[in-house]
Amino acid sequence: MRQRFINPNVVPARQISSTITKLVEAEAPAAFSPEALAEAASARRDFPELPDRTDLPFATIDPEGSRDLDQAIFIDGDVLYYAIAAVGLFVRPGGALDAVARERATTIFLPDRSIPLHPEALSNDAASLLAGQVRPAYVWRFELDAGEVSRTGLELAQVRSRAQLTYQQVQAAYDGAGQLPINVPPGLAEDLARVGRQRQRLEAERGGISLNLPEQRVEHDAGGYLLKLREVTGAEEWNSQISLMTGMEAAKIMIGANLGILRTLPAAREEDLERLRRVARSLGHDWPPSEDYASFVRGLDPSRPAALAFLYEAARLFRGAGYLALPVTRPDDVDLRHHAITAPYAHVTAPLRRLVDRFGLELCRCVLAGDEVPSWVTEALPELPSLMGAGTRRANALQGRALDALEGLTLRGRVGEEFTAVVVEERQADGKLKRGQISIAEPAMEGVATGDRMPVGERVRVRLTGLSEELKPTFVIV
Repeated sequence: MRQRFINPNVVPARQISSTITKLVEAEAPAAFSPEALAEAASARRDFPELPDRTDLPFATIDPEGSRDLDQAIFIDGDVLYYAIAAVGLFVRPGGALDAVARERATTIFLPDRSIPLHPEALSNDAASLLAGQVRPAYVWRFELDAGEVSRTGLELAQVRSRAQLTYQQVQAAYDGAGQLPINVPPGLAEDLARVGRQRQRLEAERGGISLNLPEQRVEHDAGGYLLKLREVTGAEEWNSQISLMTGMEAAKIMIGANLGILRTLPAAREEDLERLRRVARSLGHDWPPSEDYASFVRGLDPSRPAALAFLYEAARLFRGAGYLALPVTRPDDVDLRHHAITAPYAHVTAPLRRLVDRFGLELCRCVLAGDEVPSWVTEALPELPSLMGAGTRRANALQGRALDALEGLTLRGRVGEEFTAVVVEERQADGKLKRGQISIAEPAMEGVATGDRMPVGERVRVRLTGLSEELKPTFVIV
């Protein structure tokens, strides 16, 4: 492999594709039924009866190469328009497409492929908000006052995205290192930054937190796949805040009607917070007793090893995310919040990739319009939590195993090599040796190491000592 590739961390495409194909065949349905494909191919493509909003200069902002474009944005001063793909118009309730979407629940993203929620004829074409194409969409209209939503509107309409932008393009335009296409409204990057930062300020004021951990990403390189750690750009964070805002407004609508489905997360337990304070002290962080978790985490620099180690621990603080279907008999007696966001929240911004969003969008539209919520929505609400739970667990497990396989293949034939790592957690001792979790930047992966010492929060050199039959690596601190 090293003779064929200049970068020893690159795994040839045929190796990972063969490995993942075996995982997919055993764990998840890759092919759609003929009935579902036929429905997707014959689904209606034009909707002239919908209001025409193609005059609004929307643009999508996604990772490079995306085709399943759920969202498009336009900011006009203190009014923000957010178009979300109207997938429900292409799916017949009770039909073959509906059945397969309920079975899958979510798109599964793998290093060399994705297993989509809907056939590509819809997810990458007819329902996707592709640039230059007229598409049906749920168009949110938010009137903002210093980032706070003062009024919300929602309608089904025809839209046309002007351009398909990437996060890197928008960030470069904001930094003055590039320009957006001429058909994109001037100042889009600056407007996104303005609103995104206002929402970040509001998040901080309500005690919410978005962990700024470097992401493990799979990149294509020289005919193979490469694991890299990538810092999240400001443009991604600002764009994420728009999605969070939309989900929070959707949750308000659902709670007001006592009908819908919320994304919930329990509050952190006091014993877990106290354990996290002990971790902070052991890493040399000054966390005053008067400072809350969110403000303390917000002040950490993840590029510092000790801060990175703490953030890995902090990521485990909130557990038990799930979905809650409304109505509930006594709403005041039920915790409806997502405690990392510190507000009620609903999934409504990714219907091409997530089953639940299709139902939440139509419900919100009906409630705001004063229309009766259709039975295909209300009848699905009670079963959506279990469908989403099962689909999410399956996706997470398969994605984890696929990344494990890629990590193992990256290290095949490299026993004896040394790598730079950060010790992020000490675990139960392995006999006389200490044992801990490590994070390696190049290639980007986590692993377990043993050694006479286990300096949590510090950089160390580790040596690869072996790979198991399942390609699990073992390291020792040198």
